[in-house]
Amino acid sequence: MNNKLKRALSGGGVLALASLMAAPLSAASQSGAQLLQERCTSCHTPTADGGLSRISEQRKTPEGWMTTLNRMQSQRGLRISADERRAIIKYLADTQGLAPAETSGKRYLLEQTPNVLDDTPAEYAEMCARCHSGARFALQRRTEGEWERLVHFHMGQFPTLEFHALSRDRAWFELAVSDVVPQLATDFPLKSTAWDQWQQADKPAPAGGWTVAGYLPGKGEFSATLTLNAKGDDHYGLTLSGQYADGSPLTGQGSAVVYTGYELRASLTVAGVKMRQVLALSADGSRMQGRMFPRGATEMGGELSAIKAGHSAILAISPAYIRQGESRTLTLTGNGLTGKVRLASGLKLDQVISRSATQLVLKVSAQSGAQPGLRRIQVGSSAMQVALYDQLVRVDVVPADSIARVGGNGGKQAKVNATYRAVGYAAGKDGKAGTEDDLALGYMPASWSLKPFDAVAEHDKDLDYAGTIDARGVFTPGDAGLNPERKMSTNNVGQLAVVATVKTVATEQQGQARLLVTVQDYIKSPLQ
Repeated sequence: MNNKLKRALSGGGVLALASLMAAPLSAASQSGAQLLQERCTSCHTPTADGGLSRISEQRKTPEGWMTTLNRMQSQRGLRISADERRAIIKYLADTQGLAPAETSGKRYLLEQTPNVLDDTPAEYAEMCARCHSGARFALQRRTEGEWERLVHFHMGQFPTLEFHALSRDRAWFELAVSDVVPQLATDFPLKSTAWDQWQQADKPAPAGGWTVAGYLPGKGEFSATLTLNAKGDDHYGLTLSGQYADGSPLTGQGSAVVYTGYELRASLTVAGVKMRQVLALSADGSRMQGRMFPRGATEMGGELSAIKAGHSAILAISPAYIRQGESRTLTLTGNGLTGKVRLASGLKLDQVISRSATQLVLKVSAQSGAQPGLRRIQVGSSAMQVALYDQLVRVDVVPADSIARVGGNGGKQAKVNATYRAVGYAAGKDGKAGTEDDLALGYMPASWSLKPFDAVAEHDKDLDYAGTIDARGVFTPGDAGLNPERKMSTNNVGQLAVVATVKTVATEQQGQARLLVTVQDYIKSPLQ
């Protein structure tokens, strides 16, 4: 086993493994199908339909197959090189992957989105989601027999499972086998129409230029051009060139691999920082959507959307709101922004400040008496809406609940930050804040502060020790280890309220979120 792979299997976890997935294959690499026969048949036997036992009874995402190979190497003695590993993952993800429809709603796990509260169905919440995210099992497809073997694997690998909370008060194993396994086989079957149709569908190549709009915590919104140069076998060279909203440059280069015809995984370096992209291509190959984040700090990542050259659309409008009687500069990012500009009633175009095919900067006024609501801005055949509002009545902090982790201070575990944005709302037709018809205005600039979350946090002086938040809404937790200044020399943990204050000409509103600052997480898995 080479040194790079050893590091990936030890302390690097998902991010080190992700870097292997996005790296190019060497010219001498064997095919995944051939490697599967050579490396796996000592344990997995041929089946009547030409497959291999266990392996052919499952379908997974690239990260899912990566997790399986990780376990085979660390626990079952499999010996393969990094190139061989990449080839096998590529082959299995292409031939036994998930269709785009099968990953919908669960991509937060693939994209490493932090602080997601998933909506796991009740039948799985106590059996599966008390240890895993709801996406962990929903991003797999198995035969009923293979789902049952997975239950047996859990009992063999984790024999104390039945003594855990939500296990010891019931016949956990019997319920898992008799009730949950059939439900899993029904909800997440090996064979599906979606997968059959995706295997037969054309897979447009992503090579070429893309216009990108995105956001990174601590940096802000950005627009850029992403270029993918084909290297063969679904491998691409990648360049990124653009700027943040404040005018600072954004440039990077690296490599990318496309799995299953639509799952793009990229590894690139931006301003000296190693970054990852986890993106999904649309079925027609015209769009990409996902996240970009620094290697080793997924919580410092943000959303990214892209449209391919030759297709026209508005990707983003910033800001996405305008107040009655106000004149505001709006920046539109997209492709094909060359047609006539048309504004819906209540809005007036004062000036075209600058214009290109990918970015349009407009000065727009809103009428004083215009009815609040969403208004369409159209450029040629492309359109997007902005919110025309009367008064800011509410601010939400997102995420509403989050976790940060102490770290550093000479230890091996880095601090895990938490990042926040403020979303403003105007009252809807009922004139009341906090009701279903509130008008979302989008992200708004805010000033950030912290306070104790409750009386316990105030008594323990969590505000003094748990961490700080900067002007861009990035929370940095305290140092790891015992703190002799605290009661009983406890860690720098605690509960805080994150407060966003948004000011407009007419009013000032605050929103807050709950932040739990806790200890380090020593278990790193590609999928959790």
